[in-house]
Amino acid sequence: MARSMTLACDNKTIALIVAAGQGSRAGGDVPKQFRMIGGRAVIAHAVDALDRSPIDRIWIVTGAGQVDMARALVGDRLHISFIEGADSRRGSVRAGLEAIAAAGGAARVLIHDAARPFLSADVTHRLLQALDDASGAVPVLPVADTLVRDVGGRMGDGVSRERLMRVQTPQAFRLDTILAAHRAWDPAREATDDAGILRAWGHDVTLVQGDEKLEKLTYPQDFARAEAMLAARRSTRVGMGYDVHRLAPDEELWLGGVRIDHDRGLAGHSDADVALHAIVDAILGALADGDIGSHFPPSDPQWRGASSDRFLAHACERVAARGGVIDHVDLTIICEAPKIGPHREAMQARIAAIAALPMDRVSVKATTTERLGFAGRREGIAAQAVATLSLPALS
Repeated sequence: MARSMTLACDNKTIALIVAAGQGSRAGGDVPKQFRMIGGRAVIAHAVDALDRSPIDRIWIVTGAGQVDMARALVGDRLHISFIEGADSRRGSVRAGLEAIAAAGGAARVLIHDAARPFLSADVTHRLLQALDDASGAVPVLPVADTLVRDVGGRMGDGVSRERLMRVQTPQAFRLDTILAAHRAWDPAREATDDAGILRAWGHDVTLVQGDEKLEKLTYPQDFARAEAMLAARRSTRVGMGYDVHRLAPDEELWLGGVRIDHDRGLAGHSDADVALHAIVDAILGALADGDIGSHFPPSDPQWRGASSDRFLAHACERVAARGGVIDHVDLTIICEAPKIGPHREAMQARIAAIAALPMDRVSVKATTTERLGFAGRREGIAAQAVATLSLPALS
């Protein structure tokens, strides 16, 4: 009882994304939650949707050995935690709920399938509002199609659609109640969803209006439909960034998030990584959201010596907050020395990791100025970048 009261007294709302399935019916070489739609992984779309809702923290349950893949696709966000699940969906949810409780608990939890990436804030609002007077709530849609029984491959009697509903996720619960229901569940039995487990524990579940866009991605045609829907709702933005810093003794040289051994490093208020700075300005330019100096003023002492990884992560978070996707980054580093070629792949990988992008969406190039100007005299290094973004058409 004391544990239950502790969980219930915390007023936080936590989302638990179940991303542990294999999704074999969807086809492809990777589980469906990790497949790309609209230039972004399905699981990343699900996280972005929850980020636009009043959620305090997100926990993601993955399959065995999939945490690193999920983290790379979602991005290194401070409000997200990861845990490996079990062999069944019920077991994975239980593992997630236990982890949430062990980490301090919450008042409410939204249990959501990663394969339903297009969650609207309206559905989340209806679910959380329903929890004011209920232990659980689920989004539903009426059954519109005619239903019949399969009799040996032939059409049998029709089934009445009256009061039949299709249940979606997220399903919202009081954390202490749904955790107790899971703990009491007979492990020899399987359950199709968490609302059924709560009902078996003796609690009613409130129905709220669902959303057609919340349909689960299951078959190849579902992914084709999702791609078409995203394309119709998005516009392309392009931004350009440029930065330059002087080379100075007794400084570390950071380029593209990679430390390079060199006789001099770049001088600046932060780590002076001109490559990442140019990319940040390109992304912010595509968003029409100021420049790196307006977000991280050189006059602010907290950014002295700061890693530019933080600046790029911030710019990517600004994109995600607008429901956007970074489609491509093209970086050119301008210098006589050091040679960029030996470090190109490491830079490409680091930029891709920070921005949660596949490596084939990040281009890193280098050129010289034929010994002309400050770069030609080896007095400094410059970088220019172009970022291509896809944003909701009405943003």
